[in-house]
Amino acid sequence: MKKIHRLNAALIMIVFMIMMASGTLASLLGWFLYSNHIQPGLHFILLFLPVISVLFGTLLSMIVSKRVLKPLNDLIVATREIAKGNLDVRVDPSPSIGEIGELISSFNNMTTELSSIELFRNDFINNFSHEFKTPIVSIRGFAKRLLDNHLSEAQRKEFAGIIVSESDRLTKMSSNVLLLTKYENQEMITEKSIFSLDEQLRNCLLLFEKEWSEKNLDLQLELAPINYYGDEEMLSQVWINLIANAIKFNNPNGNLVIRCFLDGSAVKVKISDSGIGMDDETCRHIFEKFYQGDNTHGSAGNGLGLPIVKRILDLCGGQITVKSKKGVGTAFTVKLPGQQK
Repeated sequence: MKKIHRLNAALIMIVFMIMMASGTLASLLGWFLYSNHIQPGLHFILLFLPVISVLFGTLLSMIVSKRVLKPLNDLIVATREIAKGNLDVRVDPSPSIGEIGELISSFNNMTTELSSIELFRNDFINNFSHEFKTPIVSIRGFAKRLLDNHLSEAQRKEFAGIIVSESDRLTKMSSNVLLLTKYENQEMITEKSIFSLDEQLRNCLLLFEKEWSEKNLDLQLELAPINYYGDEEMLSQVWINLIANAIKFNNPNGNLVIRCFLDGSAVKVKISDSGIGMDDETCRHIFEKFYQGDNTHGSAGNGLGLPIVKRILDLCGGQITVKSKKGVGTAFTVKLPGQQK
């Protein structure tokens, strides 16, 4: 706003100088002609020449102000709209050039970014509310049914189990939201150490021994010995989420392949399964918060695991890609920068 006020003051000064210059030049011209004994019949015209010049200068000033001051006035009005919460306002930059045009262009870029952030915030709140409401409604419904004295013991155990399961779902969702918020507010990694990346992958896999044993999955490990320099705790979250998905969406008696190898100076980890797979549309959105390819929510999950993975890898300077085909399986490839020591 200070910049706008300075530009307004400068333009008003320019307009005033145009008017003064026009009047001064006209007066000098009239005095020169009068001093050189111009014909007496023109004295009357010379007396009004300064007035005519001032009027001409005023007209010229109006044209300049309309072309230059109008975009600034539009910008001031738009700024007031932003202050009221209207993030859809834009200023037409076409009539403006130079610093004013650059200022208007920057203003429009700012409002576009603010609109995107506001839309993202609203979507996050709506999705978060929906995901939280679903298990709460389920818990409330089955808790009320437990009050029925005519239930059998088997029914009571079933309903109690559902309540415990939905409570665990809420707990996990809360933990993931807090974890994602923590990483999104973090700008750099400070806790780095040297650790065995291949051993970390083995330990993460062992956490799910019960799950892959129940599905009778064929494990195929190709883990080259790699000592990596990075945040051990953060990277463990990456492998836990990817391995959990590979098991959850795999078919019974399917394959689970985990590879770890050097690719030039970089480190690559590939986790693939022979499960249900995903279509292209799902692959494009899987790193978005609360997005789930299974719209029926038939499988346990809250759509936060892969966004956490993506944020961690962004902080690490790494990359993640996915290849999948419906009914064939999915493969995630993580590429970490060459920081091994």
